[in-house]
Amino acid sequence: MSSATLPADVSVVDVVLPHQVSAVADARRRLAAYLKRYRVTEAARDDAQLVLSELLSNAIRYAPPLPAGEVRAAWWIDRAGIHVEVTDGRGDTEPRRITDPHPESVGGRGLAIVDVLTSSWDVRTAAGHRTVHAIIPG
Repeated sequence: MSSATLPADVSVVDVVLPHQVSAVADARRRLAAYLKRYRVTEAARDDAQLVLSELLSNAIRYAPPLPAGEVRAAWWIDRAGIHVEVTDGRGDTEPRRITDPHPESVGGRGLAIVDVLTSSWDVRTAAGHRTVHAIIPG
């Protein structure tokens, strides 16, 4: 969602991160500080950080970077909850809900966690990028 479509009193954070695993911890710290500043409960902060971690990890693992070699994360709070977005260079696979992960599979549980912790999540795609947007109840 563009900040132009949000109410004026919503503070949107848009972060450009390197397309590397170390970016996940940095983004989590930034999100935690933002949520603490807005007095979000510790439980909701933890859930939001976990969702952000899953979305960023998937973007870094399964998708190419954006044209300048980065991945982007954004977050804000409104009446619906805590919004978290991650934008990558759109790989060959699309994020999808896994309804019944195989017990012996190595992966596939991250988006199941996102499913449980969010009130909703969706994927928006364009020619050169993909954005996964999730809303965590605040």
